[in-house]
Amino acid sequence: MSEKNSNADTESVQSNTIECLNISEKRVGFFVTCLVNTMRPSVGFASITLLEQAGCNVEVPELQSCCGQPAFNSGDDEGTRQVAYQTIEQFENFDYVVLPSGSCAGMIKKNFVEVFKDDSEWLQRAQNLADKTYELLSFLVDVCNFEPENVEFEGSYTYHDSCSGYRSLGVYEQPRKMLSKVKGLDHKPLNGHSECCGFGGTFCVKYSDISNEIVAEKTENVLATEADYLLGGDMGCLMNIAGKLNREGHTEIEALHTAEVLAGLATEIVGAKNARK
Repeated sequence: MSEKNSNADTESVQSNTIECLNISEKRVGFFVTCLVNTMRPSVGFASITLLEQAGCNVEVPELQSCCGQPAFNSGDDEGTRQVAYQTIEQFENFDYVVLPSGSCAGMIKKNFVEVFKDDSEWLQRAQNLADKTYELLSFLVDVCNFEPENVEFEGSYTYHDSCSGYRSLGVYEQPRKMLSKVKGLDHKPLNGHSECCGFGGTFCVKYSDISNEIVAEKTENVLATEADYLLGGDMGCLMNIAGKLNREGHTEIEALHTAEVLAGLATEIVGAKNARK
């Protein structure tokens, strides 16, 4: 993964509250995600820019935390509940909750209700939050009917569909529809586009050998496209694939979050990386 945008190096997305164009009067709570906030803040700023362009009133609660997925995947239901309490309290009063990650969005939409199945009060609150939680790219298209305007980015891209976004949330056409509006950008199909990259959160730590074999197959398919850029909607997947590419010395393809391209930040990000070489 390329280094984070130099303009965002010392900034935390969580410290920003941005009001957007007032078209729908709907309040959107933006859930930054851990990886975006700590590793790639530019994805957060790009996401807010896109939500603004789509006519949303966006707020970023400062007391938000992890979505709880590491604890949940490790079988720690009580730890997950402690994180979920915080998330529900911070976001339940918004009209919509939007995340730049299918994995984290899926956690809130699908798994919070599981850990509260024996607590009727919190189960209802978890379900209410799940009903208004969306992955960023699907929210922009399915709810906002958004199309990017006057965005240019020269080159070709191939697309990795994350497991959670694709299988759990049905995110597939939405990013491709918006990317088709970017001038100068051509799509090169990826063989096995929806197959796991091997990240899987704690999976890549617990089963590193298996994870490495899975990502090796993914990078082989990515390189076979001869695309200039690898795009996707989940930072975990992009970091995992890009990390494997970098370890093998493949610098011919750059990994970017789709939001960075759609918000017009990609040229700046790629340029900043090249300048540091």
